[in-house]
Amino acid sequence: MSFYQKLVSDTEAVRQELYTVPQLVDGLHGKISHETYLAYLTEAFHHVSHTVPFLMSMGARIPQEKKWLHKTIIEYLDEEVGHEEWILNDIEAAGGDKEQARHSIPNLATQAMIAYNYDYIKRKNPIGFLGMVFMLESTSTQIATVGADAMKESLNLPVEACTYLYSHGELDIEHMKFFEATVEKITDPADQASIIEVAQNTFRLFANLLRAIPHEGGIKNVA
Repeated sequence: MSFYQKLVSDTEAVRQELYTVPQLVDGLHGKISHETYLAYLTEAFHHVSHTVPFLMSMGARIPQEKKWLHKTIIEYLDEEVGHEEWILNDIEAAGGDKEQARHSIPNLATQAMIAYNYDYIKRKNPIGFLGMVFMLESTSTQIATVGADAMKESLNLPVEACTYLYSHGELDIEHMKFFEATVEKITDPADQASIIEVAQNTFRLFANLLRAIPHEGGIKNVA
C-alpha cells in the first residue's frame, strides 16, 4: 500500500462521520435555508483566509533537508491567494453583507480548527499541515459541485453566488493529483504519521465547524 492509499484508508472512518453532519447532508440535497448558506460562507471565509498564512508558516519551518517541499508550497500559494475574496463576493451575490462577514467573529468551532493547525505547524511538525490540505481538497472533490448545484436550484441563487464551491469542485480534482504525487515523495515515517494525525483531526474539527452553523433540516443521515 502506498502512503497516499494509507492516508485515504486511515481517514475513512472520520470522513464518513463528516458526511453524516446534518448541515452537510441537507446542503447536498438542497434543503438548507438562505441564512444557513450565508452562515456557511461566512465560516468558510474565516478559515480560508488563513490558508495562505498556514502555508507561509509551514514553509518557514520546513527543515533544510526537506526544502524540496518549498516548491510545492509555492505552487499551493499561487493557487490559493485571494480565495477568501471569492467567498465574500459570493456572500454579496447571495444578498448578504460581505463587509459584515469580513469583520465578524468566527464560531468557536472554526477558531478551534484554525488554532489547531497553527499550533501543530509551530509546535509539532509543519509537514503535518498537508493533512489539512488533504481533508479540504478531498472533501471538495466529493461534495462541492453537487452542493453548489443543489443550493443554486433550491435557493434560486445566481451562479455568481456559488463560485467558491464550483471553482473548488473543479480545481481540487487537479489539486488531488498534485497532492498525491507530493505525498508519495514523503518517506519519513514521522512526517507520514503527522500528516495522518492532522488529517484525522481536521476531519473531526471540520465536522464540528459545520455542526455549529445554525440550521434546521429534515435529513439527519446519509441514506
